[in-house]
Amino acid sequence: MEYQALAKDILGHVGGKENIVSLVHCATRLRFKLKENQKADAEGLKKNPGVIMVVESGGQFQVVIGNHVHDVWQAVRNEAGLSDDAPVVEEKGEKGNLLGRLIDIVSGIFTPFIGILAASGILKGLLALAVVCGWLTTESGTYKIWFAASDALFFFFPLVLGYTAGKKFGGNPFITMVIGGALTHPMMIAAFNASQQPGAVSEVFLGIPVTWFNYSSSVIPIILASWVSCWLEKQSTKLLPSSMKNFFAPLICLGVTVPLTFLVIGPLATWLSQMLANGYQSIYVLAPWLAGAAMGALWQVCVIFGLHWGLVPLMINNLAVLGHDSMLPMLLPAVFGQVGAALGIFLRTRDARQKMLAGSSVTAGIFGITEPAVYGVNLPLRRPFIFGCVAGAIGGAIVGFSDTHVYSFGFANIFTIAQMIPPGGVNATLWGGVIGTVVALVLSCGLTLLAGMPGRTAPEVAVTAGENGVLSPMTGTVLALEQVPDTTFASGLLGSGAAIIPSDNKVIAPFAGVVASLFQTKHAIGLLSDSGIEVLIHVGIDTVKLDGKPFTAHVKVGDKVQPGDLLLEFDRQAIIDAGYDLATPIIISNSDEYREVVTVAATSVNAGAPLLSVSHQ
Repeated sequence: MEYQALAKDILGHVGGKENIVSLVHCATRLRFKLKENQKADAEGLKKNPGVIMVVESGGQFQVVIGNHVHDVWQAVRNEAGLSDDAPVVEEKGEKGNLLGRLIDIVSGIFTPFIGILAASGILKGLLALAVVCGWLTTESGTYKIWFAASDALFFFFPLVLGYTAGKKFGGNPFITMVIGGALTHPMMIAAFNASQQPGAVSEVFLGIPVTWFNYSSSVIPIILASWVSCWLEKQSTKLLPSSMKNFFAPLICLGVTVPLTFLVIGPLATWLSQMLANGYQSIYVLAPWLAGAAMGALWQVCVIFGLHWGLVPLMINNLAVLGHDSMLPMLLPAVFGQVGAALGIFLRTRDARQKMLAGSSVTAGIFGITEPAVYGVNLPLRRPFIFGCVAGAIGGAIVGFSDTHVYSFGFANIFTIAQMIPPGGVNATLWGGVIGTVVALVLSCGLTLLAGMPGRTAPEVAVTAGENGVLSPMTGTVLALEQVPDTTFASGLLGSGAAIIPSDNKVIAPFAGVVASLFQTKHAIGLLSDSGIEVLIHVGIDTVKLDGKPFTAHVKVGDKVQPGDLLLEFDRQAIIDAGYDLATPIIISNSDEYREVVTVAATSVNAGAPLLSVSHQ
C-alpha cells in the first residue's frame, strides 16, 4: 500500500498496462519495454517526487527510483496485474538500432538476479579477506560452506542464465534452464576432465566428434543456445497440433539444442569468449593507465544512458576465461568520484533538503548505488558531476597503472576492495586500487567544496539586505498590496508590504535570519531577520486549499538562512491549472514597530534585488 499511489502514477505515465511488453528492475531502476514509446510521458513522470529521473535508452523506458526499487516494482506489477506467467507480448514496429537491442537483451537477462550476483561477489571477497587475515583457512568447514554459498551462482551460471535468457527470448524458461543444466551436468564435466588426460580417446555423437569444454561459469554459450532453443520452440508450436505441442515442443528443443550446443554452439561460443577476453587483455596491456582513465571518466556517463550493461558480460567473461578481471577495479574510482562530489555538496550546502539528499546519496554511493547522487545532486549542479568524472579519470589511471584486478564478480562498491585481494595475498596491486579510489574521493570532494556550487541552488544575491531592507524573495511583477485580490492582505490587516506575481518557481531568503514558521501545507513561510524584521511570504491566494501538493520546502523551522538561500519551490502551472491566483504577498508582520514600510522596487523585480525598506519610529 505504501507505493500504490506511485505505482498508479507510473502506470499512467507509461501509457497504461496495455502498453507494457515487459518490466524488470535493476539496483535502482524500473526497466520498461513498451509497445509504443511515444505513449509514455517522461516529463510528466519526472515531476513525481518519488521518481529521481527518467531515461530512455537501449530500447527501454527506464524510471530511476532508488534503493526501494524492488518494492515499487512489485507495486507496479500488482497494479498492472503482471505476473511471471503472463504471456510474452510480441513487439511491434521499430526494433531500434543494433547497440540498443544488444543492451536491451543483456540487461533483460542479467537484471533479474542482479542482487544475488552482487551479494555472491561480495561474499567471495570477504572470504578472501578472512583467509588473508588468518581468520579462516580454506580447509575449514566454515570456509567451505560459505564458499559454496558464494560460488554456487557462478558455478551454475548456465542454469540461471538459461532461465532468464529463456524469458527474455520469449520461450519456455524451464527448457532453456534444463539446457544450462546439461552444460553443467557432472557427467559432462567428468567427460571434459577425462579429455584432458594424456592418451584420452575422442568421443562422438552420432558419428560426429565432440570437443569437450567445461561450461560451468560460462556466459556466452548458454545465451546463444537459449536463443536457438526459443526460436525452435516457436517454430515447433506453430506446426504441431495443440494436443501435442506441450510435450513435443520441449522434446524437440532438448533433443536438438543440447547436442547442437555441445557440437557447434558451445565450441564456437567458447572460442568467441576466449577471443573477447584475450582481445581485451591485449588492448589493456598496451596502456593500462589510459584504459583506467577512460573507464573512470566515462563509466557514469554510460550509466546515465544505460549503456553500462554492454560491459557487464565482458567482465564476467574475463573472470571465466582468465580467472581475473581488470575492468571492474577501474570503475571503483568512477563510483567514488561521484560519492566525493555528493559529499562536497553535503559539507557545503545550507539548503536543508539538498543536504539531506546529498547525505543519503553518499551512503548509497558507498555501496555502489550512484543514481541518487548523479541524478538528484551532482548532475543538476553540473560542476560536481564533471569534477566526479575528472577525479574518476585520475583515480582510474592510478588503478590501471597498478595493474589491479578482481578475482570474483560484483558491482563497484566498498566491498570491491576485498575482491581485489590476490590469491597469493596482499600486494602492491591491491594498494594501487585503494589509492586510486581514495584519490578520486578526496579530489572530487575538494573540487566541489572549492568550486562545485556556483550560486548554490538558488540565484546568487548581488546585494545584501542591510538591517532596514528586505530583498525580493522571487522574480516577477510587483503589485501594490491594495491590488491583491484578497481583502485580508489588501486591507493591511496582517501588515504592510507588497506583492509579486512570480515568473519562476522559487522563493529565496530576503535577508540573513532564521525560519520562524512554516505552514504544514508549505504555501507560506515566516522569517525573522537578524535585525528584527518579521516577514510573511504567502505564495498565491487561497493556496492553502491545495494541501501542499504543488509546494516543496527546502528549510525547516529554526534553520539559519542567508540572502539567496532557497526556501521553497512551487509548481506555477499546477497552481494556475487549479484556478488559484499567483499573487504572492510579502508582508512585514511587525509593521507597527516601524514608522513606515516603503516599496523600493519598480514594476518588475529580480530575486535578490531590493524590494522593501523599513524606517524606525
